[in-house]
Amino acid sequence: MSADRSPSVSEVLPDETWKELQDTPDAVLIDVRTRPEWGFVGVPDLSTLSRSVILHEWRQFPDMAVNPSFSAALMEEFGDTLPSKVFFICRSGARSMEAATAFAAELQARGQRAECINVAEGFEGDLDANKHRGTTNGWKARGLPWRQS
Repeated sequence: MSADRSPSVSEVLPDETWKELQDTPDAVLIDVRTRPEWGFVGVPDLSTLSRSVILHEWRQFPDMAVNPSFSAALMEEFGDTLPSKVFFICRSGARSMEAATAFAAELQARGQRAECINVAEGFEGDLDANKHRGTTNGWKARGLPWRQS
């Protein structure tokens, strides 16, 4: 593998993410949505796993520009010990894929490794026939633990 090759990011469904978080003690879940989304829509609840979700905006509200300190802040959060698996979740899976790819590239540039995984379908999932989210697929629709402030 050449050094300039783009890092790969795998993708799993929300229920597979939950199982991996249960089975992998050092795995983390990073919710990359915005502060308003966390507050008004809710967040995954990992309390039964004795863990918390890391809340870190990939695109910052209100202009939705990419957060230039995203990867550096995560590296600071992790300190000297990188998790073996880093799951990224957003509303539907698009922003979290961007964030996972950017973080994987940062790790590659630093010569470090952690498995970066996008949570397909995201927290709210796809739009239904009535143009509403949270009913068709995604973390909430699959009945996984979540909470709202």
